[in-house]
Amino acid sequence: MKLAMLIGSCRVGRQSHMICDHLRDRLSGLRIAVDIIDLGVNLPSGSFNGYAEPPNALQWQDVGLRMAGSDGLIFITPEYHGSFSGLLKMAIDYFGEQCRGKPIGVVTVSTGKMGGSVAAMQLQHVILSLGAFPLPTRLLVPEVASAFDGKGSLVNERASRAAARFIEDYTWFAEALYARRTGVHVPDKILNL
Repeated sequence: MKLAMLIGSCRVGRQSHMICDHLRDRLSGLRIAVDIIDLGVNLPSGSFNGYAEPPNALQWQDVGLRMAGSDGLIFITPEYHGSFSGLLKMAIDYFGEQCRGKPIGVVTVSTGKMGGSVAAMQLQHVILSLGAFPLPTRLLVPEVASAFDGKGSLVNERASRAAARFIEDYTWFAEALYARRTGVHVPDKILNL
């Protein structure tokens, strides 16, 4: 099984990449291939109107191909002004077809105590509108600046337990959809945490 994780932040000083690294390490330990698509790096700056050609079509095409080649997706975003990032929204609008029929997990971070709960809820609704399958379990990381140590390790026990649960639920969900879609069963031992 191959998963793509999209980081939806491009701001200087962003911190959402730390939870992405934590999840990648845990999923890789389960022998699940993980492709990190950092939208702040992989997508060109600038905007475009509607569905016209984006400013750098080759970079966009690469992101679309990587999403299409995945068996599942995880969207990682900070909560900005009560919603998910505009960069992630732009990618979802442009690559909605690459999301169709796939399991999608939602991970949000925030500097406050709610962990991006409003953004996560909104993102799950958007995922449904794409014809994709949002994982009911969301991973919310509150007070992200203190949730990780200086080396990028997740040190907040509550967030660590939530991440373990998210991974367990996501791998089960993604495996069930993968098996149904392909007829290939992923061995249970891979999914044991």
